[in-house]
Amino acid sequence: MIKTLIIATAMAITTQTADAASEKTIIGKTDAKSLNTKVMTPEALWAMGRIAASAPSPDGKYIVYQVGYYSVKENRSHHVLYTIKYDGSENKLLTATADNETDPVWIENGKRIAFISNASGSAQVWTMAPDGTDRKQMTNDKLDIAGFKVSPDGKRVILIKELPYNDIIQPKYDDLPKATGRVITDLNYRHWDHYVESICHPFVAEIDSEGKANEGHDILEGEPYECPMAPFGGVEQLAWSMDSKTIAYTCRKKTGRDYAVSTDSDIYLYDTETKQTKNLCKSEGFRQPEIDYSKTLATQAVNSDKYADENMGYDTNPQFSANGNYVAWLSRKRDGYEADRNRLCVYDIQKGTKSYVTETFDSDVDDFCWAKDSKTLYFIGVWHGCVNLYKTDMRGTVVQLTDDKMDFGSVKTIASATKKGKEDLLMSRHSMSQGDELYILTPGKNVATTKCCQLTNENTDFYRELTFGNVEPRWSKTSDGKDLLSWIILPPNFDPNKKYPTLLFCEGGPQSPVSQFWSYRWNFQIMAANGYVIVAPNRRGLPGFGSEWCEKISGDWTGQCMKDYLTAIDDACTLPYVDKDRLGCVGASFGGFSVYYLAGHHDKRFKAFISHDGAFNLESMYTDTEEVWFSNWEYDDAYWNKDKTSRAKKTYDNSPHRFVDKWDTPILCIHGELDYRINANQGFGAFNAARLKGIPAELLIFPDENHWVLKPQNGVLWQRTFFNWLDKWLKK
Repeated sequence: MIKTLIIATAMAITTQTADAASEKTIIGKTDAKSLNTKVMTPEALWAMGRIAASAPSPDGKYIVYQVGYYSVKENRSHHVLYTIKYDGSENKLLTATADNETDPVWIENGKRIAFISNASGSAQVWTMAPDGTDRKQMTNDKLDIAGFKVSPDGKRVILIKELPYNDIIQPKYDDLPKATGRVITDLNYRHWDHYVESICHPFVAEIDSEGKANEGHDILEGEPYECPMAPFGGVEQLAWSMDSKTIAYTCRKKTGRDYAVSTDSDIYLYDTETKQTKNLCKSEGFRQPEIDYSKTLATQAVNSDKYADENMGYDTNPQFSANGNYVAWLSRKRDGYEADRNRLCVYDIQKGTKSYVTETFDSDVDDFCWAKDSKTLYFIGVWHGCVNLYKTDMRGTVVQLTDDKMDFGSVKTIASATKKGKEDLLMSRHSMSQGDELYILTPGKNVATTKCCQLTNENTDFYRELTFGNVEPRWSKTSDGKDLLSWIILPPNFDPNKKYPTLLFCEGGPQSPVSQFWSYRWNFQIMAANGYVIVAPNRRGLPGFGSEWCEKISGDWTGQCMKDYLTAIDDACTLPYVDKDRLGCVGASFGGFSVYYLAGHHDKRFKAFISHDGAFNLESMYTDTEEVWFSNWEYDDAYWNKDKTSRAKKTYDNSPHRFVDKWDTPILCIHGELDYRINANQGFGAFNAARLKGIPAELLIFPDENHWVLKPQNGVLWQRTFFNWLDKWLKK
């Protein structure tokens, strides 16, 4: 259900900005030596700087980028801006106050930097000289600015603002200001971690000769739809044309029940002069077919061949080509299927035609950018547990450009600072042994000729002080004869003659890859630092191994994917350093569901379980979750349908709560009460069942956290509770 753990950083930025402005203390970079540790600890993990947004100057000579620093003591964050030269020199901190500064971009052909700051008491757009001086406030809006994008000619700016929305949750009575009740009339009344009483709209504002922007015009004026789309969308869901006359934007123009069961978002072109809007995804006169809201959309008319050209699934993140002739975007084919393969769609503006240029890449496109020739697109995607760089031409010829045991997290072009007329790529990259850093890539014709150079060294001092365990790929045969890739993470100072307690890691999603990700909670190096071997399988249902492998999970949550988990851990037990008598099983979201299910089906393999935000009772989950499309697609049917498919019947019959009678192993249940994706009652139910059954159990509940844990002290509490529980049962 969640696609990437990197988004947690962006969420923390948004939720903690106002708090940082009210404090006097500046939270800055921590001296790694002061932590006085040689292995990863929760405190070391939270002390690391977290690189987020970045942007190259027009001439390619400088990059401005954002870093977040966190204080466990003060339980908050501080976000600052740096510049750095293309060769890694002249690294300069631009922030000298406790104000949060985020989302930097270059404007005025590189003469100034625009960014969001709370220096005026609210989130507004500011500008400054590249050396951090001459700060000026561009917007002075009565509303916070949640994001912005300046037009290429510098005369206009898109401003993202949050507006009141009362179509589903009715407005309160004026004479009852202290009433806390909400009158709700339809679905989609809450999303991710909040009640939907406001939505984001993009405004187009004019910038005057002094660099001041007005309040602007709402391009969705009078429409009850959101743009960008909650909960994770940002300004990447909008784009300016090169002539600054047109905006491409992403929107799912549905509300209530229709919104809750559908993933059908489209790409629209908005003419800033005529204020006319055109849908690039749907044909003129398109009418939505009738649907049954209690059944999967997979087999309904909306996903039939009749509508194959109507882009019925997620369409997001448009980008114009440099010549202005094309718009490209990320496109999923089927309505209701949030994990459908993400393809790269190219729309010819003059011809009004669409083509898909990554069809030969049988995995997800995670991010992309146009080359300046308007004929080539660079993209990143996962294959065999690593996210690498590829390119494609307009005919769909895909070429791999990197083959690293790392994950690239973003890609954008940067003018070559050394070769006139050429371009390089500015990219972020991380692995299981390194958080995000920025890199400059010079793309070649293939893997052998592509050059990669690390630009930033935000956390190098930490890596020098800390000893990490090796990360090794291991292939094994599944119960049905397929090849299964697992990552094996070894403890620091590994001794091959010792036997170590070992953890099976169960991935979430259910279709999120076990790639070379770096997490500030589910961090494999901190698990290894606590003396554990980690086994992290790319079981059935994960991208990067072809569509057939990935789609095997839908309607079969407790089938082959669970056999793959047991195959992986049984194979690991043949390793001489794995202690098969001290095995634990841990996971979050779908991984938490997996833990609850395996607790009743592990044949005494495991001595301890930990489930974070896992689904426990699938009948309850069907109507509890706010995104109904997920349950509809994955389960086939509502539980009350008498004509349920055999897959639906199997799903409900194999819900973990039906096998508590077989539970016999200590279990820790963790949940956030603001988690509306998988409600906290799932965690309560599992913990209560375990205790009523007489099984040793603990419940860690966070009243103020959602599907993730974002606050520093909560994060440290999570880590301490996690390892205290494992140590209690696996290190006796």
